[in-house]
Amino acid sequence: MSEHAPVAPWYRQPWFWFLTIFPLAAIIWCTVMIVVASNMKDTMVTDDYSKEGRGINLAIARDQRAYEMGMVGEMSFDKREVTLKLTTDGGPAQFPYVILNLFHPTLAERDRTIQFRNEGGGYYSGTMLQDIEGRWYYDLQGPDNQWRLKGEAWLPAEEGLTIQAEKPVKG
Repeated sequence: MSEHAPVAPWYRQPWFWFLTIFPLAAIIWCTVMIVVASNMKDTMVTDDYSKEGRGINLAIARDQRAYEMGMVGEMSFDKREVTLKLTTDGGPAQFPYVILNLFHPTLAERDRTIQFRNEGGGYYSGTMLQDIEGRWYYDLQGPDNQWRLKGEAWLPAEEGLTIQAEKPVKG
């Protein structure tokens, strides 16, 4: 090799690119993650854990009340029309209305609320504004919010859905 051999410019040196590619990739990846994190909502995170903790005790009491009443509901779906037969140990339930909250497992903006009208004899009817499909958590409660039936289901259920009060587990 002679002393007068031409030297390639800096941008054609392989060691330059070998040493700079990893820091550049890390900077680009970090920038992408910061943009994604700042544009997404954390709908599953709560700010007030103590309030949530106090609410758990109230929820357990509502589950216990439904269990003591021996509540059983049979729900059937016909397109967007939903019918509910609600019975207790004392016979057909007689509430002026009941409310069904449907919670999507991951997307809060897909949550639904259906208010059922009393049709008499423990039968209730309600209408969904949009079609639902897939896995949902449900929470059926009375007008005074003293009891609730809760669970998980794949909706719309072709052969209907039976929901029943279970003995609550105290933690």
